[in-house]
Amino acid sequence: MAKRPIGAVTFDLWDCLFIDDSDEPKRAAAGQPPKPVARRELVHQYLGRHAPIARETVNLAYDVTDAAFRKVWHDEHVTWSVRDRLGVLLAGLKRNLPEDEFAELVRLHEDMELVFSPDPAPGAVEALKALHGLYPLIILSDAIFSPGRALRELLRGAGMLDCFDAFVFSDEAGKSKPAPEVFHEAAKAARCDVSGLVHIGDRPHNDIGGPHAVGARGVLLTVVKTRPLEGHVPDAFCDDYSKLQGILKAMEV
Repeated sequence: MAKRPIGAVTFDLWDCLFIDDSDEPKRAAAGQPPKPVARRELVHQYLGRHAPIARETVNLAYDVTDAAFRKVWHDEHVTWSVRDRLGVLLAGLKRNLPEDEFAELVRLHEDMELVFSPDPAPGAVEALKALHGLYPLIILSDAIFSPGRALRELLRGAGMLDCFDAFVFSDEAGKSKPAPEVFHEAAKAARCDVSGLVHIGDRPHNDIGGPHAVGARGVLLTVVKTRPLEGHVPDAFCDDYSKLQGILKAMEV
């Protein structure tokens, strides 16, 4: 385990601080469809106000737009905003909406995870409170549908927001992990050298390969999910948030 001073600790959000899709059972209990279905229903509903369109056509356009999003996210390390994604979808359908309706459609997409909030990862809140004040803590997360604005509200609702000193969300930074720019942005916010970052995350490609490419370190978190390493070698593993403070202390000189 490489030892040197820690300038800041950065955290991924999905399947790290929050359990992704843990809101789905809550939606089902309330009689609501899964989020992917609900998003497609919204587009179908809004377009149907102006001219008929088959639900299958909307579904296909949405699927193609999602595939394009994933391609750009993976290859170019950019996460399109919801406005951009829906704009591409409507352009593909050769349809448009009045600006006020389009803005409302975007907002309903962005705020969907605020209606039925996902659950915090076991031990995450307690670990953050224990680390708060020991190191600068920074969120370093991709924004897929929920933008940084909404993700801050999720963190606030879970009692995590005040534990963090800064936030680097991909929709605000213009790049997503593993792009070097987001790690440099976090280091700038913490006023430390990028090599002083220790990043905590669950995806080896993004959360280990990303920091390693800029000379920082990465801890692979397996509290929520265990993913294939795909050749990446974490500086440490954490399978229980109660162990994180000790892991970080052992990484310091």
